[in-house]
Parts: sequence; structure tokens; C-alpha cells
Amino acid sequence: MSDRLNGKVAIVTGAGSGIGQACALRFAAEGAAVLAADLSEPRAAATARMVADAGGRCVAFEADISRPADNQSLVEAAIAAFGRIDVLVAAAGILHARYDTADASTGEREKDAGFLAHKRLEDWEKVLAVNLTGTMLTNQAMVRALLLQGEGGAIVNIASGAAVSPLPGSVDYCVSKAGVVMLTKVLALEVAPQGIRVNAIAPGAIATPMISATLADEARRRRSETETPLGRLGRPEDIADVALFLASSESSYITGEVIFPTGGRIMGR
Repeated sequence: MSDRLNGKVAIVTGAGSGIGQACALRFAAEGAAVLAADLSEPRAAATARMVADAGGRCVAFEADISRPADNQSLVEAAIAAFGRIDVLVAAAGILHARYDTADASTGEREKDAGFLAHKRLEDWEKVLAVNLTGTMLTNQAMVRALLLQGEGGAIVNIASGAAVSPLPGSVDYCVSKAGVVMLTKVLALEVAPQGIRVNAIAPGAIATPMISATLADEARRRRSETETPLGRLGRPEDIADVALFLASSESSYITGEVIFPTGGRIMGR
């Protein structure tokens, strides 16, 4: 590794598994001190142990990003642990209202429950509360702290290819991720004068616990691979690589952008 984040402090939400965990591990390997936040403290702690075992610095933090107080607390915890903050990766999110990272079976819903005609208001509100409002609250808490610090910083929001490529049965997820894209662009304009960069990553099909139930069906997995020009599903590490670039000084002239690591399934957006 090349210490591309040496001396930086990064907050990663959703760090207990999948893309968030891959980002926490990669950032720590590149020299960052990391606060690994997750809804589940045991999962956050497991990530922190993985970082420590690899020789990095990481503290675990339990947070429900849909709660304003939890977002403020995780920022304060990072500053208390490491003295400053520089980078946020907002990776926490859910596929649908009953999704639980700890239970792969929740990757599937009852038939037709996700379609708009059958959508329960409480399910719609839960997905938007986590994916969109939660991301907004984490961004808000981070920006407020960075403005006080006065030295700029970088925010990387994890959106989805579903923000621009609709998925039937996932209207709440698609709308929430489309909102993350526009949130990223508006915030980038607002804080650019203060040297804070805000970008988003919109992944395609990534082999994470979130879609593990879908990938368990071999035919569906092969179809997804066939429909991807590069011929394979993405790995969490593929997204961590993009996040590292956006968090580092190598992307110092990039803000308000959305990168689509989808293996070629989404081009020209």
C-alpha cells in the first residue's frame, strides 16, 4: 500500500459488512484512522478487530443513521478518538424495509410486496429514512464539523445504479438512491467554497450480504453476470478502490460527480 490517506481520519457508516467494511479496511491499510459505524455494535467491533489485526487503527461505534443524535455522536466520537476528521464514506443503507445485514434471508421479500400498488407507507418511510434522510443527516453532521475545523475534507456517498436504472419492485430503494445523487450534487455546490468535496458512487450488482439471497439462485447469478459487459459481479473491494480515489488528494479537482462502477451495465450517465 502507498499510504494515500496517511494522517487522515475517516468515518465509515455501514462498516459492519459489505461495501462499508471493505472501505474501512482499505482506508486503514492506506494509513487512515477509521471510525467504523454500524447499526450493530458487534458487526462494527468485528470490523475494528479486522483492521487492528492488519496493523491499522479503528474504533467501533454503534449508530442508527436515521437518528440525528446518533450522527452527531459518531462525528464527536471520531474527533474524540483521533483529534480531527477528514473523510466520510456514507455507506449505510437497506434494500427494503425488512432488510437485516445479519440475516441473509431478508434479501428477499414476499412476492409483489415491493411493487408500488402494494407498498405499505411504513415500508416506504423506513427505506427513505435510512437511505436518504440518514445519508443527509450523516453528511450534515460531517459538514458542520468540517466547517468548524476549517481545513476542507471529502465526503463519499454510496448511491446505486438503481438511482438511474429502475428496478421493478424496488421503488422505495430506487427513489432513495436517486435522492442521494441529488443530495450529493446540491451539497457539493454549497460547500465547494470551503474546500469540502462531495461525490457519490453508484455501484451495480456487487456481491455483498445485501443481495446474497438473490445470488443464491445460480440462474439469476449467471444472468446478472451475462448482462454485465465485464462478465462478472462486482466485489466490495472494487467499490472501496473508487472510494479511496475520491477520498484522496488524487481527486482534488473532482466534486459533485457520480461514478458508476457497474461493470459496464450503465454508461454515459
